[in-house]
Amino acid sequence: MTDDDALIRELEREETELQFESFGNDSALELGLLLVEEAKAGGHAVAIDIERAGHQLFHYAFPGTSPDNDQWIARKNRVVNRFHRSSLAVGTRLRKSGASIEEKYLISSFDYAAHGGAFPIILKGTGVVGTVTVSGLAQEEDHALVVRVLRKYLASRRNA
Repeated sequence: MTDDDALIRELEREETELQFESFGNDSALELGLLLVEEAKAGGHAVAIDIERAGHQLFHYAFPGTSPDNDQWIARKNRVVNRFHRSSLAVGTRLRKSGASIEEKYLISSFDYAAHGGAFPIILKGTGVVGTVTVSGLAQEEDHALVVRVLRKYLASRRNA
């Protein structure tokens, strides 16, 4: 088994584990504020975005970010919305296949970024309804920040 195979299996486990019973505007606010707190505690200059059904419910950009981060967010979100997988999972599968997103899916890397940091908001029994995205760190760190906070948020909901 390759490193990519192991990573793909871990990313699939995350998508199975990190699912919501419900997700509304208040959920986006709470999750977004948790992401802000976590990023601030880590000293990370990132942009954070949460969308549901194409509607931006939360957005925050730390000092030190730029409009480029917003473009990365939009491109990563397109990947999640098209493939219903995390942007890191799609990018890892592409790397494993040896093909670019243009070659494999005939879509432009100017519009789609298969780089870590965007994660699907998955409703149990429904499927993908949105995205939670971070931009500003290395792609694996963007992804890890989102996953860490999703775990905290969902654990707090189960214990409430």
